[in-house]
Amino acid sequence: MPRRRTVLAAGAAAALACPAIAQRATRVLRFVPEGNLQNPDPVWTPTMVGRNHGFMIWDSLYGQDSSGVPTPQMAAGHEVSDDRLTWRFVLRDGLTFHDNTPVRAQDCVASILRWARRRALGQALLARLHEIRALDDRRFELRLKRPFSFVLEALGTDTCFIMPERIARADPSGPIRDYIGSGPFRFLRHEWAPGSKAAYARWEKYVPIEGRPDFTSGGKVANFDRVEWIILPDPATAAAALQQGVVDWVQQPLLDLLPVLRDALGVQVMVNDSIGVMPVLALNHLHPPFDNPLLRRALLPAVAQPAFVQAAVGSEPELVHVPVGVFTPGLPMASDAGLEVLAAPRDPALARRLVDEGGYNGEKVLLMSPSDTPAIQALCQVARDLFEQAGLNVAYESMDWATLLRRRASREPAEKGGWTAFCTTYEGLALATPASHQPLRGTGLDGWFGWPTSPRIETLRDAWFAAPDLALQRALCAEMQLLAWQEVPYVPLGQWFNPTAMRSNLTDVVKAPFPIFWGVRRG
Repeated sequence: MPRRRTVLAAGAAAALACPAIAQRATRVLRFVPEGNLQNPDPVWTPTMVGRNHGFMIWDSLYGQDSSGVPTPQMAAGHEVSDDRLTWRFVLRDGLTFHDNTPVRAQDCVASILRWARRRALGQALLARLHEIRALDDRRFELRLKRPFSFVLEALGTDTCFIMPERIARADPSGPIRDYIGSGPFRFLRHEWAPGSKAAYARWEKYVPIEGRPDFTSGGKVANFDRVEWIILPDPATAAAALQQGVVDWVQQPLLDLLPVLRDALGVQVMVNDSIGVMPVLALNHLHPPFDNPLLRRALLPAVAQPAFVQAAVGSEPELVHVPVGVFTPGLPMASDAGLEVLAAPRDPALARRLVDEGGYNGEKVLLMSPSDTPAIQALCQVARDLFEQAGLNVAYESMDWATLLRRRASREPAEKGGWTAFCTTYEGLALATPASHQPLRGTGLDGWFGWPTSPRIETLRDAWFAAPDLALQRALCAEMQLLAWQEVPYVPLGQWFNPTAMRSNLTDVVKAPFPIFWGVRRG
């Protein structure tokens, strides 16, 4: 610990020596995000940082409260025909874009169509869509070929942001270049320096709805004139800047530094996220040994979820949850169906026997591990032990995260530059339902990395989209989980909750799994 405190002091000196960070303003909130805003198009980019940026500057037709219920935001409301095939929406009065043009129904139609081509829930909507058209400047209509129970969720829970029509008509296969927003903050593009800084100003003409903020629903009131995102890749420097009051909020402090931050005067550490992070073990279904479902299934008796999450989080037991199935615990689709396969006492000897009986021929298991992402590196080290306990021939290859991301796209065998396994993490929201759960897809070469093929999982997913009520949706998710223990498209490794740290004078922070900047104020 003395050595760590020395590093913190050095980091503080470095941070305070930077004029761009050291200057203060009472109406400015300075925030250290989890990563760099490389591209500001939240539809084109899949990054969490891009999504967080999107919620800063764009609004959506519907929001989502903390219980997952969609509620009107830009929409004043909607009507649905008796056969549930025609949906008509009307916009609230007074909505304007950041270029002072009014928000129109035509903007909504173009924004929905561009977003839908890039997102799983939107693609499901498009598959059932007959027509979407503007009726006038304030009303638009959505006509379906068959009922779809998730229309409001689609428009409110998956970055379906409303942009001007001229921007939203851009090809969704490439990023937009204009960032005219519709939300409570406007993006100061001329100040954006990737890898260094992004800045936002309160949009004075934004008209929030009434009510307290609740996740992405409720009144979105901006209490700061300006929000600056300061990129500080070194966690010690970020922690030191927070202690000195140079920055106000560090999104994800290094877990090793939590004791120091908890003891620091004027700093508060909290777990603002009730949904958490879901680590997963990806397996390559295209090549031996994990093209064999018997060998994928053989791993399960030796998978110790507590070992994985504790390796990543360390001695912070309140930050972890196990056992975990394929859907996010605490949310409606979570199930304990067949969960004993991961919750029962672990039996590595059984796993080794099942590997032998499954026809393992000694093929190399190339496990990719990122050297510059400590939590995922820790997961990979436990995965290496898992494979070794099961009697597999493991080759552990360390590389930086960018190299791993490039290499995981290779469909070649491991000996030709491909891979066999890697670990990664998902936000709990992404694994909450079959609509957005990429690792659970069974679409083969069109699917997520590892490329599992499962017509049965896809059939259940289609049935889930068509299910008329929550009870049937949950029953179908339980069936999908039972099937996952048989086919093992991937291995769930547990759940943890990332703490956040900020100055003690910040209050009214909205509870959410990612940083939200409306509502928060300096007390």
